[in-house]
Amino acid sequence: MTRSIRLLLSVTAGILLSLAWLGLPGWTLFFAFFPLLLLDHYFVTHKSEYRGVSFWGHTFLAFLIWNSISTWWIAHATLAGALMAIVVNSFLMSLVWWLAHAARRRFPPGLGYIALVVFWLSFEYFHFRWDIEWPWLNLGNGFANNVKMIQWYEFTGILGGTLWVLVLNVILFRIFLNLKNSASLRKVLYPFASFCVLLFVPLFWSFSMYNSYTEKENPLNVVIVQPNIDPYKEAYDMQAENRKMEKFKQLADSKINPQTDLVIGPETVFERYTNWRVDRLESNSQFNRLTDWMWRHPNAEVIFGASTIKIYPGAEDASPTSRVSRGTYYDVFNSAIFIDRRGAGHIYHKSILVSGVEKMPFRKYLGFLSDLVFDLGGTTGSLGRQDEPTNFILKDGTAVAPVICYESVFGGYLSRFIKKGAGLIVIITNDGWWRNTPGYKQHLSFARLRAIETRRSVARSANTGISSIINQRGDLLQTTGWWTEAAIEGTVNINDEITFYVKYGDYIARISLFVAGLLVLFLITKRLIPE
Repeated sequence: MTRSIRLLLSVTAGILLSLAWLGLPGWTLFFAFFPLLLLDHYFVTHKSEYRGVSFWGHTFLAFLIWNSISTWWIAHATLAGALMAIVVNSFLMSLVWWLAHAARRRFPPGLGYIALVVFWLSFEYFHFRWDIEWPWLNLGNGFANNVKMIQWYEFTGILGGTLWVLVLNVILFRIFLNLKNSASLRKVLYPFASFCVLLFVPLFWSFSMYNSYTEKENPLNVVIVQPNIDPYKEAYDMQAENRKMEKFKQLADSKINPQTDLVIGPETVFERYTNWRVDRLESNSQFNRLTDWMWRHPNAEVIFGASTIKIYPGAEDASPTSRVSRGTYYDVFNSAIFIDRRGAGHIYHKSILVSGVEKMPFRKYLGFLSDLVFDLGGTTGSLGRQDEPTNFILKDGTAVAPVICYESVFGGYLSRFIKKGAGLIVIITNDGWWRNTPGYKQHLSFARLRAIETRRSVARSANTGISSIINQRGDLLQTTGWWTEAAIEGTVNINDEITFYVKYGDYIARISLFVAGLLVLFLITKRLIPE
């Protein structure tokens, strides 16, 4: 195989892997790894001629293309953040494949491919847990716009989709090798039959679940507001904040009715955090004006986003993320605020922060660089965060999960709201930072996965779009346009049943981590002990 052919295979793999994130069907992932598996096989069969690092270079190129095509839009907000996300994630992906390739060089073929599957699943789980969380390109996300195919995510979460993709790619490649080597009919038919079973059984099961799933009638009437404020041009003075409040009320009034239970605004409707002290919400003039407005709508309660501040008595009371100005220690939060029917305010602070934008990763070691962290709301330094998710409780006792922006990508984290009784997911976000790119579309599609995993309706308010109402099957019932002022009114059903995935979490990853650990030990042993 010539070098040019090898490079072509790398480029082809990168493009194929990108397609599902560009709006094409998720089934393109079923053969997207084929070029890399072909390269892996070539370097394994010629391992006496090439070192493992040669294969690593080809995988890095493929993953660099995948990451670049799928997530280049991050550069609209932060060029440095985009480069970090693309390059670091590509490196980590290629490292996983290099490790699996090392196993393939030393293990029997079947065990080598098992190593690839469990190493990749462990890597995806790792991306939910470490300080630079970035699960955006986890393979299971590739089916986000094909919800009829993956209704069984309520049992597996997105890692079930990842396992599906990897196994089908490996079996497809084994079929190719058997045909290429003129294997016996039996050796061809066995993997072909396995491929068909593993492809069609999950599909038939999912279509059956989709067609038979019926929501319990437990309606809640919501109004979702999309104010469409350009994040790059908005001002932060008091007059600008008041204008945003008036726009929010005006749009809500256009759809609100006597049956409206909940009005939802997007992330950071108010960004002048000095006005929103977490311990003095009721003393905020805008809070009180919103409360006065609510009295005109006797059933409505309100959720919206704001940047808030907590001031500490002294340095000994301050958190690790606190800032100091003129001797005053304080934290800034990206918060969801809930005003109940009594006029009382409740706060949830965003817990999963965007690395390099809202927090300095590995702060213990890189804290001296914290001033370089650029907060999209107009401040610098790492934001404060809340350790445990908390629900908002509506007047009828319904618990609502207030999910802020990036948190909606983390199925395991959202499950913690559900375990605490949430019957509805409310997502507030501001996707205007990415402009008119695939970014905001991808973000919307991931909300559909959360609906399936938890079997909860989703009410999503996005500042510039797309705001939506999503049912428990992941269907988009109502959507707004992009980059337009809008408000939508609709009904969502509250659900109190717990799915298998919510109850048991990412058990696929836990099993994979255990098997991967054993294989790594085996690999080290094989390397240290001569055959």
